[in-house]
Amino acid sequence: MPRRFRRLAAVAAATAALTCAAPAAVAAPQAGSSATTVLSDRPVFKMPFLCGQRWLGSNWRGHSPPHSIDWNHYNASGSPDDYGRRVFASAGGTVLRSYYSQSTGYGNTVVIGHGNGWRTRYAHLKTRAGLERGDKVRRGQKIGRVGKSSALYNLSPHLHYEQIHNGEVVVARVQGVRWYDYLKRYQTSKNRCG
Repeated sequence: MPRRFRRLAAVAAATAALTCAAPAAVAAPQAGSSATTVLSDRPVFKMPFLCGQRWLGSNWRGHSPPHSIDWNHYNASGSPDDYGRRVFASAGGTVLRSYYSQSTGYGNTVVIGHGNGWRTRYAHLKTRAGLERGDKVRRGQKIGRVGKSSALYNLSPHLHYEQIHNGEVVVARVQGVRWYDYLKRYQTSKNRCG
């Protein structure tokens, strides 16, 4: 009986050791891996709207490109009132492009580079704030107004927003909130808060 008990205890100890160690080994990214890099160099993105404004963000199956967010604002009675509202840079950087897209459906678009492969795209703008390639922008600087511009589609007003890393649109993280795919939820802006 003691030998059988020792064998059972040894098997239980080995199982417990594997159960505890295996997830840590699998979950821990290697130094320099893309998971470590993405977490460590992602700018702290704020919502691209005035402090205290509450916006409804949506991304859905079939949204192009995947992971992008469409933002809408509603007044107290529930009617859309986002057309013409100011749009602000969600992080500081350099304007990489400020243009009207006739081929992608983005319409008036601003793309800002934030370093380390990070960019944000703001599309369907009513107006762009006189920005040109190479202009430096700070977080909270006005870059345009919400619109519905598109050379390809008849759209309702909204801001199309993307976070891009090394050329790929990624799942956005806005003010610390991760925007998993197929979400629709409200968020309140902390951009330009004193």
